[in-house]
Amino acid sequence: MSAKKPSNLFETTFFQKPSEEVARAILGQYLVRQRTGEDPVYNKITEIEIYEGFEDRASHAHRGKTPRNAIMFGPGGYWYVYLCYGVHWLLNLVTGPPDYPAAILFRGIESVTGPGRLTKKLAIDKTQNQQPASPASGLWLEKSGPPLPASQIKTAPRIGIDYAGPQLKAKKWRFLIT
Repeated sequence: MSAKKPSNLFETTFFQKPSEEVARAILGQYLVRQRTGEDPVYNKITEIEIYEGFEDRASHAHRGKTPRNAIMFGPGGYWYVYLCYGVHWLLNLVTGPPDYPAAILFRGIESVTGPGRLTKKLAIDKTQNQQPASPASGLWLEKSGPPLPASQIKTAPRIGIDYAGPQLKAKKWRFLIT
């Protein structure tokens, strides 16, 4: 869908809440992309994953702050975009308070599944990295309505993190619309 909608932005402070709270609240809401000279495109968020804290061996922040992951140590409400395997850009939203690394990976929108396909469809690349999740950056989140009830949210283990160990591999930090 590509019709203009009235702005219904999340407050910046909302993204500084715990990752699971943010994840459940943004599932089913809009990821909005506006490229220069074009109308905004609204995409319903259908699948996301949490990467959180120093103990999460699947998180880029597990070994501490680096130039690549430094944005994860800032306040919530910024994009963390990185190149995966030298092929696909992946989109993450930083969440939580400063100095506690946490982010939500966007895995799917209503017409696309897979984080690499999502960024390709929305023309997201390193230029969005470290930008605020706001209309000024051309990439933001908007409410499409009230948060989904728990009955419409499926939780599952994250994908492709066998190296993180059995306990973290089993953690249900993947959220999907049922």
